[in-house]
Amino acid sequence: MGRRVNVIGVGMVKFAKPGASDEYNVMASNAARAALKDAGVPYEQIEQAYAGYVYGDSTCGQRAVYEVGLTGIPVFNVNNNCSTGSTALMLARQAIEGGIAECVLVVGFEQMEKGALAAKWTDRTNPLDKHAGTMNELQGFTSAPPAAQMFGGAGREHMWKYGTKRETFAMVSAKARKHANKNPYALFTDILSVEEIMAAPQVFDPLTRYQCCPPTCGAAAAVLCSDEFAKKHGISNPVYIAGQAMASDFGSSFGDSMIKMVGYDMTKAAADKVYAQAGLGPNDVQVVELHDCFTANEVITYEGLGLCKEGEAEKFIMDGDNTYGGKWVTNPSGGLLSKGHPLGATGLAQCTELVWHLRGQAEARQVEGAKVALQHNLGLGGACVVTMYRRD
Repeated sequence: MGRRVNVIGVGMVKFAKPGASDEYNVMASNAARAALKDAGVPYEQIEQAYAGYVYGDSTCGQRAVYEVGLTGIPVFNVNNNCSTGSTALMLARQAIEGGIAECVLVVGFEQMEKGALAAKWTDRTNPLDKHAGTMNELQGFTSAPPAAQMFGGAGREHMWKYGTKRETFAMVSAKARKHANKNPYALFTDILSVEEIMAAPQVFDPLTRYQCCPPTCGAAAAVLCSDEFAKKHGISNPVYIAGQAMASDFGSSFGDSMIKMVGYDMTKAAADKVYAQAGLGPNDVQVVELHDCFTANEVITYEGLGLCKEGEAEKFIMDGDNTYGGKWVTNPSGGLLSKGHPLGATGLAQCTELVWHLRGQAEARQVEGAKVALQHNLGLGGACVVTMYRRD
């Protein structure tokens, strides 16, 4: 890590179902304006912009920020599957850290279609062909949505290896709904019981419909700057990035484990780098936003991030160490399961939530005494970004 990078402004729009949202450029520009207002910085002082989205034509990032201002700055478009928002955030951080810029804008957005994710291009090699091949060898291929098969398969492996019960996965979803009930930006805010979640239509064992994140439209944004810029503009004690790392797939990702195929080794590698950079460990963290695209992924991510030992996620959940009153509050926003998952926006929505907690601005969701926050954003294909935020 070079120069310290601060997050001085964040903002997002309320997430919505496909067909019920504004267009991508409206959502993105509204989130960007909210972040700029929060930072107290006019768009004219932004030197670069990084725009993340997965579904859309080329240069959608330009079209989105042109709604905010036409100042001729470079705009970089980023696509890294479900970790797109955090990838854009990392590129922006590196620009400031390396002395290339003093203040930059990052915006992530997605205008999604209804239904499960599917390939858009069928006349060329699918970037997930190695993942699909590994899954086919380990468990076969069914008519269920491919992502549900992949993460559901990881959940099955956890059950076989450690005796994890189906109820345990449902408990993760019930927690997500309970947390989202206090989040005005979340898509699903109705509280559901474990019994209701388990009784929902099955997508791929052990996952029921309420254990799979919904296709979502939304946007979120952040303003990043150097210490020098913050001091010059009278910004004191800002939230800053204490560590950040990205990992892609390893050889072990395509071996004999569904858990590893969906990103466990990427998660662990990125988290270990972040802990080393920050000089802090999991026990120094109070609040976590992690990539719960399916309940099974939240379960295995507890272990990948070192919140508990391998095979102990069920005990971790049963002990209530993943919610208020426990060791860590995980996904106070409701996570992808309940807040929603607009692919390009998710990483920046996680950033926004954690910054609010570190500032004491998370209202009814506030994690008391939060000083250190951890973010985990995972995309199959593969990319995993882990970020640690602090406020002194």
